[in-house]
Amino acid sequence: MSQTDPLDFLEDLFARAKAAGADAADGHYVQSMSLSTSQRMGAREDLERSESLDMSLRVFIGQRQACVASSDLSSAAVDELVERAVAMARVVPEDPYCGLADPERLAKTFPDLDLFDDYEPDAEELYGLAAEAEDAALAVPGVTNSEGGGAGWSRSSVMVATSHGFSGGYSGSSMSVSASVIAGDGTEMERDYDYSSVRHRGDLRDAGEIGREAGQRAVKRLNPKQAETSSVPVIYDPRVSGGIVGHYSGAISGTSVARGTSFLKDKLGEQVFADGINIVDDPHMIRGLSSRPFDGEGVANDALKLCDNGVLTTWVMDTASANQLGLETSGRAARGGASPPHPSTTNLYMEAGTMSPEELMADIKSGFYVTELIGFGINGLTGDYSRGAAGYWIENGEITYPVSEMTVAGNLKDMFMNVTPADNLVFRYGTNAPTIRIEGMTVAGA
Repeated sequence: MSQTDPLDFLEDLFARAKAAGADAADGHYVQSMSLSTSQRMGAREDLERSESLDMSLRVFIGQRQACVASSDLSSAAVDELVERAVAMARVVPEDPYCGLADPERLAKTFPDLDLFDDYEPDAEELYGLAAEAEDAALAVPGVTNSEGGGAGWSRSSVMVATSHGFSGGYSGSSMSVSASVIAGDGTEMERDYDYSSVRHRGDLRDAGEIGREAGQRAVKRLNPKQAETSSVPVIYDPRVSGGIVGHYSGAISGTSVARGTSFLKDKLGEQVFADGINIVDDPHMIRGLSSRPFDGEGVANDALKLCDNGVLTTWVMDTASANQLGLETSGRAARGGASPPHPSTTNLYMEAGTMSPEELMADIKSGFYVTELIGFGINGLTGDYSRGAAGYWIENGEITYPVSEMTVAGNLKDMFMNVTPADNLVFRYGTNAPTIRIEGMTVAGA
C-alpha cells in the first residue's frame, strides 16, 4: 500500500473495507503543514510549525454507516481501523437516508480556482510581518499595551474518493497577518484588532496598515458610554454584518430543516428578506477563502442564490439531508474527522446595495453603529436574537461617541425583512456582507 499517493491509499482502503464486509465506502485524505509566529511588546514569542496527515473512512453495510479517522497510516493501523469501522457499521441503527451520492451528480471536471501559491515564507519573514504590524499599532498615540502581532502561513492538499468511482483532489495555501492592541490605562482600557487572511502572498494587506488600523480602532473606543434603552435603527459594520448572513445559512441548513428545528422550515419559495436582497454561495470564487472545486462527497457544485430578490430559493443540503427532504443535494457537503458529511456553505455573501454607508445612516436621528458582537444568543427554532454589542452611537446621521456593554435584540424573521445593504461589499472573510442597516431593533444598556 502506498502512503505517498493519496488516491492509491484510498483505493486500497476501500478494497480492504469491502474484503472485511462493507458494501461501499468513501474517504477523505488531508495533508497539511503550517508555520506561525508572534511578537508581543517588541519581543518575539511563539514559533510553531506543524505537519499532519489525516484520513477519514466511512463504510456502509446496507442502510447502516460508520465513520472512523486516523493519523496513523501504517498497514497494521489501517487494518485495525477498517476492522473497527466495519464492526461498528454492523451494529449501529439503520439510517434510511445515508449513502453515497448519486453517480450522476459527481463532478466530472474540476475548475482551476487558483487556491495555491507555491511561495513559502521562512520564519524570519513571518517574524518581520508580525513585528511590522505590532510596531505600527504601538506607534498610534493612545495605545498603551499589546496582545501581540502575528503572521502565519499554511498549505494543504485534499483528496476525496468513493468506492463507486469518484476521485478528485485540490491544494490550497494561505497567509495571514494580525495585530491586537489596547488603548488607555487603569480601568479605562479598550481593545481592538485588525487582520488579513488570503490565499496568495501578493494579496496580503500591508502589515503596517493592519497595525495602524488596529491601534486607531482601539483609541477610538476609549471613554465609551451606555445609551438609553430604545427601539432604533442599527447599522452593522462589515466586520460583523456577515453574522446576519451566517444566521440565515444556519436556518436553511438541510439538517435543521429536516429535523424541524429551523424558524424558516416552512418558508421555501416565500419572501423572507426585503425586496432586492440577494444572498449567494459561490464555491468557485477565484482565490476564495472557502472555495472548493467539488463538495465533500465529490458532488459537482456551482454558485447558488440562496435568496433571490428576498425569496428563499433552496436549502443548503448534502446527500443525507436531501434524501430526508425528498430533494437533490445542492452540492454543499463538508466533512472532517470521524463524522459523516454535513451541509455547509462556502464563499457566502450578501450582494451590495446602491447607497454608501454615509447615505445609509444620513436620516438616522438616533441609532447604534455596531462594530463588535459578543456571545451567541440565537434561538434557531424561534429566530429570537439577543447579543452583547459595542460600537458607536449615531446622532443626526453622524457617528458620535463610543458605546459599550450594550445589547441588541430582535427576531431574525423581522430583522431579515428590514435589512438594507450599503454598496461597500469587500471579500475579506469566508462569509461577507456590506455595511447593513436594520430598522426597529431594541437596544439596551447594561
